Amino acid sequence: MEGERESSSLTWALIQRKGKLDEVKKQAWLAGPLMGVNLFQYGLHMISLMVVGHLGDLPLSAASIATSFAYVTGFSLLVGMSSALETLCGQSYGAKQYSALGIHMQTAMLILLILSIPLAVIWINTGPILRLLGQDHHISLAAGQYACFMVPGLSAYGLLQCLVKFLQTQNIVFPMMICTGITTLFHILICWLMVFKSGLGFRGAALATSLSYWTNVLLLALYVKFSPSCAKTWAGFSREAFHNVFSFLWLAIPSATMVCLESWSFEMMVLLSGLLPNPQLQASVLSICLNTAYTIWMIPFGLSDAVSTRVSNELGAGDPEAARLAVNVALVMAVVEGILVGSVLILIRNVWGNAYSNEAQVAEYVAAMLPLVATSNFLDSIQCVLSGNARGCGWQKIGAFINLGSYYIVTIPCAILFAFVLHVGVKGLWLGIICALTVQVTCLAIVTIRTNWEQEAEKATKRVHDFAVPAESE
Repeated sequence: MEGERESSSLTWALIQRKGKLDEVKKQAWLAGPLMGVNLFQYGLHMISLMVVGHLGDLPLSAASIATSFAYVTGFSLLVGMSSALETLCGQSYGAKQYSALGIHMQTAMLILLILSIPLAVIWINTGPILRLLGQDHHISLAAGQYACFMVPGLSAYGLLQCLVKFLQTQNIVFPMMICTGITTLFHILICWLMVFKSGLGFRGAALATSLSYWTNVLLLALYVKFSPSCAKTWAGFSREAFHNVFSFLWLAIPSATMVCLESWSFEMMVLLSGLLPNPQLQASVLSICLNTAYTIWMIPFGLSDAVSTRVSNELGAGDPEAARLAVNVALVMAVVEGILVGSVLILIRNVWGNAYSNEAQVAEYVAAMLPLVATSNFLDSIQCVLSGNARGCGWQKIGAFINLGSYYIVTIPCAILFAFVLHVGVKGLWLGIICALTVQVTCLAIVTIRTNWEQEAEKATKRVHDFAVPAESE
């Protein structure tokens, strides 16, 4: 009997180990291509700025400010609103209510297209708004022109985010990465032509970005229309999309709040850096560190999207234990990623600044900052996974309140205290970010630890079956 029990225990341990390895493979299979998608999308604006940079300081400054303004007032809001699809489409797919995915996507597209109208009005008035905020007259005028040429791509960006979430929640990620990669290659050519051959100058880069977004939308739309992989989830346009508006907004508004509160706080750090002594040095160092942090953030962001998909799928399928396992595995992967990337940042700290500037003072300051960037990346890796779990479960409201407290009750006061009262400079601003991430991770971890996964599966089942489209069988 004792031998049988030992054999049974060993078998169960092997099954559990295999389950964990399978989960690692599933998440790596999702996260890798999603990192590629995020990098390619980020690359569009980087390519545009690199091309514009060859025209001089004024066009580059104007394009940079216009891009930041566009992200704060438009892109971040559209990304946040579309994130509601991670809950709605992910849980519907897990519950095999395939037709619901297409309806949810259409609802999101409708809402985001309507939202694009007032956002476009804001973008058209970018120049006057920047002047009201005290920006240089010439830079404001040029930034306003750049933003106007980005307006045609605003609605395309919203549609693109909906298509990305629609495919992501079905685990269709490699075709999405290929389409986005093709778009980025196309953008290199079209951006060069628009800037140097069309007579538009620096404004051509903004128009090229808009055209590239529409190209990406077209490629993904054609894939959804003609691929057998989407045959069950896309049945064409339906009036049901109009009936689902309020259930979408119920998640989309707190989801947008969750994203915007976090992203806007980083923009506030940039504004605060301009008030420090020697603002040119401080702003340059902060810009390098933010650019570095954003680039490496693509890795945990891919993990965030992956765990969101896995959790929403498993809860929709009524398997709470699989959802719990997905979160635990993702957290281990995030810790490993945070340690590895942080170690690399610390090892290259003395040479990294030279890649951005020939000024020795800038390079030395960046070297002193990178250990702090490594620390924030480690915390951000864990935060991304916990936030992805929140989106998969449908906890957008909880996430919004946590982000409000973390980034505005903690970050801003701490950053001001360290940077201006204790005179730590840009390091103080970054310490404020670390304080916020610590609070954010702690709060999200407490919520996750206290989760009743069986209850979350029941909520997901109710959410899915409250929707009007009847569930299909396989």
